[in-house]
Amino acid sequence: MTRPGRLLAFGVAFGVFLLDRITKLLIQRYVAQWDTYTVIPGFFNIIHTENPGAAFSLFADAQSEWRTFFLVGLAAASLVLIGFLLWHPGGRLGDGRTLRIALALIMGGALGNVYDRILQGAVTDFLDLYINGYHWPAFNIADMGITIGTALVLLDVLRSRRHEAIK
Repeated sequence: MTRPGRLLAFGVAFGVFLLDRITKLLIQRYVAQWDTYTVIPGFFNIIHTENPGAAFSLFADAQSEWRTFFLVGLAAASLVLIGFLLWHPGGRLGDGRTLRIALALIMGGALGNVYDRILQGAVTDFLDLYINGYHWPAFNIADMGITIGTALVLLDVLRSRRHEAIK
């Protein structure tokens, strides 16, 4: 990967991390925990929650003292792997700009959540989407980066397989 390609990828990761930190700090400072502000009635609220579990509250109810250690370790391993792929792509990423951006989004999101987990033992979530009585688990900008990045990775894999099948 060229230097501009690396700068773009790590810039995207840093941008996601920075936006995540800013929004979480604003929520922590100005919204009391469990306070809810309706933004779009019947669809979207701002709510301040602290999630000790993984994305979308997975493992939030686990009582093991190893939960945080496990989640930080998994995120750290992912960050090392993604960082390596972005720094030394060789044939691994080819010319895949979409894949580089996808990995950068995942990296920025993972950095944002692992930062919270290390300093607070929990991740601040504040975006609450719902329809009628069904609520999607509260999430944050880091979760959005991880989710969008993962969707882009899957899209890139499907697209590359389709290209190979056509050849």
